[in-house]
Amino acid sequence: MTKAVIEKTKKTSLKTTPSSGNMSLSVALSPEQGLSRYLDEIRKFPMLDKDEEFMLAKRWIEHRDQAAAEKMVTSHLRLVAKIAMGYRGYGLPIAEIISEGNVGLMQAVKKFDPEKGFRLSTYAMWWIRAAIQEYVLRSWSLVKMGTTAAQKKLFFNLRRLKGEMKAIDEGDLAPEQVKKIATSLNVKEDEVVSMNRRMSGGGDASLNVTIGGDDGSAQWQDWLEDENAQSQETLIAETQEHDARMALLEAAMGELNEREQDIIRQRRLSDSPKTLEELADVYKVSRERIRQIEQRAFEKLQKAMLASAKEAGLVEAG
Repeated sequence: MTKAVIEKTKKTSLKTTPSSGNMSLSVALSPEQGLSRYLDEIRKFPMLDKDEEFMLAKRWIEHRDQAAAEKMVTSHLRLVAKIAMGYRGYGLPIAEIISEGNVGLMQAVKKFDPEKGFRLSTYAMWWIRAAIQEYVLRSWSLVKMGTTAAQKKLFFNLRRLKGEMKAIDEGDLAPEQVKKIATSLNVKEDEVVSMNRRMSGGGDASLNVTIGGDDGSAQWQDWLEDENAQSQETLIAETQEHDARMALLEAAMGELNEREQDIIRQRRLSDSPKTLEELADVYKVSRERIRQIEQRAFEKLQKAMLASAKEAGLVEAG
């Protein structure tokens, strides 16, 4: 699956070759044709329930069924559009951002394994966001600004944090603002200062300058967003991240025996955790024995969750 296929063709089709199992999607549901029309078109694709999604994924994995893969992709185009809207404030055409997100979605469908216990939307959002963020970083005039995970996090969160603090867009930040941002993002203060200067550079520009084409129909101000507005896309992303963590937890619980699972649920996952004494009475052992079982089970759970996250590509292997 390559981005070249997207750029060269404009049809809604998935192609597979039996020998290689490669998959490619080209979308004449192209966002370049007009955002409103594109959004209207992708809403026509039905959402998948869990069982249907599982069967489609199995058909793709086992038989390289292009119809199954296409259905998984088209049913999640709305997810790409929602995530892409969160990146409107970087002065880039929203059509291009959506297209890059679609590439990430196809990569996710290609690698998705339903046996892991995740829904495709939970798994795909990581690929979609990664593809969009790489595109934003490539498209900005700032050379190699996002070479580390910390720098990327700083780049994509600095404007939001400045907006929350009502910091001015031009000039250096106040020392207390720098410290607050550095603490919030767990980065060095000098990195905050450097990134702010690089993102604020370039001199004054008119909000009415035309971008995104030769017809002059789009202006810079069309792509700006209200930094103080409640972002629906952010809420969606946070919900999906929570779902991903819960899916990891449920999968990792399978590594524990029945007693360990019960103790973890009663001690750490319950709204009203039970005491060591209460569980000791249930299992007819000492309080210290319950504490030991809980500690060992928690360590096993952490290890299993980390391994699952690495295997699913949700965190970098280290």
